[in-house]
Amino acid sequence: MLTFFDYLPSQNAFKVRALLGHLGIPHRTKIVSIFQGEGKTPEYLNVNPTGSVPAILLDDGRALAESSAILSYLAEGTCYLPLDAFERAKVNQWLSFEQDYIQNTIGSLRYWSLTEKMQHRPKELVESKRASGVKALELLERELSMRPFICGDQYTIADISIYAYGSRAEETGISLEPYPYFRAWIIRVESQQGFQKLVYPYSIDPHTSGELQ
Repeated sequence: MLTFFDYLPSQNAFKVRALLGHLGIPHRTKIVSIFQGEGKTPEYLNVNPTGSVPAILLDDGRALAESSAILSYLAEGTCYLPLDAFERAKVNQWLSFEQDYIQNTIGSLRYWSLTEKMQHRPKELVESKRASGVKALELLERELSMRPFICGDQYTIADISIYAYGSRAEETGISLEPYPYFRAWIIRVESQQGFQKLVYPYSIDPHTSGELQ
């Protein structure tokens, strides 16, 4: 049985959690207490060299880390990853976009906001990430005004990936009010069969006051 290494407040882990829910893949979950250093144990570093979540471990001992790589692997042969080479490349395009322009901006701001670390970050860095996050939302608003899902008519792992942090923008103080197409897309994503909407706050972990090592 597949083992899924999770940390509940992580929206990167949420991406994998969401796809596992869609696919109904039997799996066991192991929670990695990353703020207590469990990600840096030799055993876990053999699974994920970066010590972060998510990661999966297959029955044969092979391990895979990084949310986009895991999503692509699990979605192989399903409706969540197109068979056509160009359409698959478009999915990869938007997975890359999410990592560079959503996770790196809104994701960072969310983490800092919800763990009370924002005041310890340089003001210029915070404002730069906020401006970049707004630009990313403006781009998504334009793209989603032309089609129901980010790659076209089909809901894919690219939508799951962008939803993870994009839908949480207001937790960083960035309003979604100016983006009606993006907000409508959020509703479409959440209406997908088997979608698991539950999001866990960092407050469930009393150790988040510390910095990740």
